[in-house]
Amino acid sequence: MRRTLVLFVRAPLLGTGKRRLARDIGDVAALRFERSMIALLLRRLAKDGRWRLRIVVTPDKTHRRARHWRRGVEAVGQGSGDLGIRMRRAIETCRPGPVVLVGADIPALDARHAAAAFHLLGSRDLVFGPAEDGGFWLVGARHPRRLPPLFERVRWSGPDALADTLASLPRRIRVGYVDSLEDVDDGDAYRRLQPRRGF
Repeated sequence: MRRTLVLFVRAPLLGTGKRRLARDIGDVAALRFERSMIALLLRRLAKDGRWRLRIVVTPDKTHRRARHWRRGVEAVGQGSGDLGIRMRRAIETCRPGPVVLVGADIPALDARHAAAAFHLLGSRDLVFGPAEDGGFWLVGARHPRRLPPLFERVRWSGPDALADTLASLPRRIRVGYVDSLEDVDDGDAYRRLQPRRGF
């Protein structure tokens, strides 16, 4: 079965995304960060033959523009609903086979992290990449069309997002974990990672 790696993003538009980060570093710097991260992750992840990369973007109307970010990479809209509904849809609508979904605000993310997640899906139903702030930067499903209850009653953008997600899972679900990485949600994280990543 074909593996699919989903890059789950908000189209970089001035004044619309990464609001906590923009409050700390300004709208233009936040926009520059978003654009740089998408370009960086496309370079790191798109050419790998172990999976098919798919961009799932919001707002939906920007998916036509997102098709031009990288030749040969499919781009579709996220659709409506809260973050959990949109992530679930992004996973469920992929072709049959294991699916790994990642965000675009993790500077350390590279192909080995995605490969580790797909490897774990050989023996686990779900896999998560814990974020250092209590959320998660990666979620993967072995059988994306047969997902258990997922992302229900989750307190997003806070220290309980991963714990809330795990609490809603049936006990029979086998869960694995890849490396814990830091996502960039605010100015403190941006400043910690900026010297190493050159944003």
